[in-house]
Amino acid sequence: MVVITPAGSTIEGQLLWLFGLDKQPELEFAVREISGNRDAELDFTVRYILDDLGIELEEPESDRLDSLIERFGLKFPTTRDFSALARDSLPEIVPGRDDPDTVLMAWLEREEQLFRRLERIIVSERLVGGFMAGGEADVDGFLSFSLSVQNRRKARAGQSLENQLEALFLGHRIRYSRGAETENRHKPDFLFPGIEEYRNAAFPAPQLTMLGSKSTLKDRWRQVLTEAERIGEKHLVTLEPAISEHQTDQMRQASLQLVLPRRLHDTYRESQRNWLMSLSDFIGLLAQRQDL
Repeated sequence: MVVITPAGSTIEGQLLWLFGLDKQPELEFAVREISGNRDAELDFTVRYILDDLGIELEEPESDRLDSLIERFGLKFPTTRDFSALARDSLPEIVPGRDDPDTVLMAWLEREEQLFRRLERIIVSERLVGGFMAGGEADVDGFLSFSLSVQNRRKARAGQSLENQLEALFLGHRIRYSRGAETENRHKPDFLFPGIEEYRNAAFPAPQLTMLGSKSTLKDRWRQVLTEAERIGEKHLVTLEPAISEHQTDQMRQASLQLVLPRRLHDTYRESQRNWLMSLSDFIGLLAQRQDL
């Protein structure tokens, strides 16, 4: 596989981090042998980047995962149910006691494993059945099914992040409203301490906090800038590694603070890391503002 990326782009930064390369000179090839056992490093971040390249990896612990999802048969449960199953399957992890960044990543990784395993089972069953209609290949049926698989992945990832964040806030006794309507029918993902305080003009604006949630960012971060007019500095949580300096500089100028699980901070350039906020930092800010 040969991958060509725009210089200074987010995907270039992700690939340089993934393969442990320094900045590549323009119009030249850099070759690096990857040695050793990298299986232990195939975590959520690595899989995120490989998925963008269309490379899928088989999940480990297939038997254990199958035992967890067998209750669903050949149907996808609601995203809330799937998120809850991921948390229940990790009883050793306790929100409110354990590090928030570690907790969130563990829940998300387990949910991703469970979803991909169930998806593989359901899609395999559908492929075995074939795509024939009236003795002819059902091309439209195949395309529709393929599109539904891709759309489900994208929609589930965003909802999964919101669900696990909500469970994390509950574990830390943080007050919030999820998806409440503000000005112009905007619906920020999370408002703290809640929509009632936001709508109360007498409640101090500096005590209000807004958090947007986007599992993948791309250029969509600007969408959150108009979602809560009373709040000057907004926060946005994402799982996207190695976002370009150009984009993070634009976020700073727009008074948008990026929040990432601490493990992802290492994928960013050193010049960006001091500005990034972890989940632990963000929950600490909320606890302070809510006098917890």
